[in-house]
Amino acid sequence: MAKARARTAARKVKDKWRAKNWYQILAPTLFDNAPISETLSDKPDNLIGRVTEVSLQDITNDFRKAHIKLFFKIEKIQDGNAHTQFNGHTLTSDYLRRMIRRRKSRVDGVYDVETRDGAYLRVKPFAITEKRIQNSQKKLIRGVMKETITKEGKTKTLNEFLIDILDGKIGSEIYKNCKKFYPVKRVEIYKTEIKRSPSIEVEEKKPPKEKEAEEPKETDKKEKKEKPKKEPKAKEEKKTKKPATKKEDKPKKEPEVKKEKNTKKPAKRKEDKSKKELKSAKEKKEKTNSKKQKKEVK
Repeated sequence: MAKARARTAARKVKDKWRAKNWYQILAPTLFDNAPISETLSDKPDNLIGRVTEVSLQDITNDFRKAHIKLFFKIEKIQDGNAHTQFNGHTLTSDYLRRMIRRRKSRVDGVYDVETRDGAYLRVKPFAITEKRIQNSQKKLIRGVMKETITKEGKTKTLNEFLIDILDGKIGSEIYKNCKKFYPVKRVEIYKTEIKRSPSIEVEEKKPPKEKEAEEPKETDKKEKKEKPKKEPKAKEEKKTKKPATKKEDKPKKEPEVKKEKNTKKPAKRKEDKSKKELKSAKEKKEKTNSKKQKKEVK
C-alpha cells in the first residue's frame, strides 16, 4: 500500500507542469505594445519582476539595429497579457569589438541623468579616437559627454530621451561638440539602466505634427476651388488660336515652292549641256592635233 501511495504522489508532482498557463509578453507603449514572446507560469503573480531580452530588430524589423539588445521588466498582468516596462539596453559584444582596434584610445564615461518627467537613469557612453591621445584630452572629452547628456536629459521626457539614444542622435551631438577639442572617430551609448521610473506626468509634444498635416489639406481645398476658374480661359484661348493658325497656313501653299524647283532644274540641265559641249570640243581638238602630228612625222 505504501508503494502505491508513493507512486500516486510522484504522478501528482509530474502533473504540475500541466497546471501552468501561457502568457504573452507585450512591449511598453514606447514600442506600440508590440508582442515580444510568450512565457509559462502556474500563477500570474510569479511573472512580476521577470526580465526578458529582445533585439531591436525583432520589434522594428530593421536589420541595421540588430546589435541593440533591449531589456523589459514585467510590471502587471491583465487578460492573459504581461505588460512590461523598459529596464535598459546594451550593445552586443561583437559590435563593440569591431570598433575597438589597436593604436586607438577608448574614452568611457558613466553619468546619472534625471529627465523632465522625474525618471532617473544611468547612461554609459564611450568614444573612440583615430590615434592614441593623452589623459588631459580624455578628460576634456568626458566633460563634453557629461554636458551634452545632462542637457538633453533635463529638456526631454524618458521616452523622448530613449528614442534619441536608440536612433543615435545623442551620440552624433557628442561627436559634433568634441570636434572643438579633438576629432573623434565614433561615439556610442553602449548601455543604459533605469534606476527610477517616471513620477511626473508630462504631455509629449505632438500637436505641431498634426498642424503641419492639417495645413496642406486646407491649401489643397483652395487649389481645387481655383482650378475650375482657370479652365474656361484656357478653352477660349484654344478657340481663338485655331482660326488664326488656319488663316496663316492658307497663303503658304506649295505652288510657290514648285515654281522655285522648276526654275532650278532647267538651270542644272543647261549647265550639264554646256559641260558636255565643252568636253566634245576638246576631244575634237585633240583628235585634229594628233592627226597633224602623225602627218608631220611621215
